[in-house]
Amino acid sequence: MRDRSKRSLVAAVVVILVVAAGVVWWRADREPSHTAQEPQRHQVHLGDSFASGAGTEPLVDGAQFTCQQSSVNFGQLVAARHDYRLTDVSCAGAWTKSLYEGQYEGVGPQLDAVTPDTDLVTLMLGGNDATLYSTLIGVCARVEPSDQKGAPCRAELGRAPTRAVDDAIEPAVEQALRDIAVRAPRARIVVAGYPWLVPREQSCRPSVRIADGDIAFVRGVQARLNSAIEKAADATGARFVDMAQRSDGHDACAADDVRWIEPMTGTTARVTMHPNEAGQRALADAVDEALGS
Repeated sequence: MRDRSKRSLVAAVVVILVVAAGVVWWRADREPSHTAQEPQRHQVHLGDSFASGAGTEPLVDGAQFTCQQSSVNFGQLVAARHDYRLTDVSCAGAWTKSLYEGQYEGVGPQLDAVTPDTDLVTLMLGGNDATLYSTLIGVCARVEPSDQKGAPCRAELGRAPTRAVDDAIEPAVEQALRDIAVRAPRARIVVAGYPWLVPREQSCRPSVRIADGDIAFVRGVQARLNSAIEKAADATGARFVDMAQRSDGHDACAADDVRWIEPMTGTTARVTMHPNEAGQRALADAVDEALGS
């Protein structure tokens, strides 16, 4: 009798264990597991002072001071909005060659940051190549007093800026985008165009020291540059973010609560003729739109 009770107890325990195992199997088979965490997506931000956010504060903690990396540059904003793990190597003064060679002591080639696990690359690059930006703004400001109603800058520079865009900048940007794609074959590559620096027609001296006739000249060079970057993007499968329509009316001559570019005078910005924080947000919004389409 005692043996029979013991056998019944053992049988009952076995049934309970089998049922429990079945419940565990059923739950494991039908309910999703929440223990495995997806790896955080990786974004790399490349480019020049427009990309680094030079002139907008606060700067990124621990970043090279000469690079003037802002914590509110458009790459930083996109990463925060989408929870990317960000590697920001943008740097003020960068040319496309800065992807391949060190720019300052302690600042290596930007392309080194792009790896096979990169999911997104954001950048703005090309405006410094062939000293395009510094020559255009510097010369136009220097010669403005000589003929404020005319076009002394166009007279001095002629077709040199557009030739530089066609002959040097477009092929350099195209090659850069190809090399980024090779380094990060599964990444989306989003390259932003440059927002307008000046209005369509009339200058706003002394805020922007450019002669009336040179406003159209500066806009024309910018349009040529952005067109070249767009062509390079199309040729390589990258996504081009066109800032022309978005930034119209937000140039350095606009009111301080409207402008995205800080003027030469009448501003507290440390870096002029560059995007302010509102301009960086606008760039981030445009990149967001490109990522969602």
